[in-house]
Amino acid sequence: MQFTSEQRLDDGVLEREFTLGEIPGTLWTTGAAPAPLVPMAHNNGLPKAEPRLVARARYTAARGYAVATIDAAGCGDRPRSAADDEARTELRRAMQAGEHVDEIFETFIGPLVENAVPEWQTTLDSLLELPEIVGPVGYSGGTALGIGLAVVEPRIAAAGFFAGGDVPRAQREEARQVTIPLLFLLQWDDQGNPRQRALDLFDAFGSKEKTLHANLGGHTGTPWFELEDGYRFLDRHLK
Repeated sequence: MQFTSEQRLDDGVLEREFTLGEIPGTLWTTGAAPAPLVPMAHNNGLPKAEPRLVARARYTAARGYAVATIDAAGCGDRPRSAADDEARTELRRAMQAGEHVDEIFETFIGPLVENAVPEWQTTLDSLLELPEIVGPVGYSGGTALGIGLAVVEPRIAAAGFFAGGDVPRAQREEARQVTIPLLFLLQWDDQGNPRQRALDLFDAFGSKEKTLHANLGGHTGTPWFELEDGYRFLDRHLK
């Protein structure tokens, strides 16, 4: 892992860009003491510089966590094809129109998750070697990738899933293997993530401790106060 830049932000958080082979990433810490690690990620490969992700990362880091994100293959600072761009455009269009996106999830999101899981495991290996980061690890991000990681990565002790329950078939089948504590966020009026499918997925998780927070509003309308609830959830399981 090689750090390529760093800056101290106005909230006291240290933001560092890094590369790990072909993988570019960002790490946010306060540097005050060794901190538990929280990977943050999207399902569909939105860039690591996406404003909503950065805001959540800084908020969480300022409260005593090390937060990291990486660009998935074909996303952000990584090379991508015209087919990748076309698939993302079609996915956004279909979700905004409230259309079924099963085929896009299987042909685009499915392979993206499959490729991202081992890259995240490699990233965890390197991050957990840093003196300012300790375990356990708590995931916060898209549901499909979170499921994929949770079933193969024993270092993840708890997870917060958001963006609904419309995930590829492989992750729907893996849901019962997820047994760690979960906080599952659902936007009640999310056109691109059918409500009943999200409720069915929540029911399928094998966790003995799982909590569902449902809020009115569309896909990007998750209330800001959910960050505070997510912070308390992480505290219970990582500190």
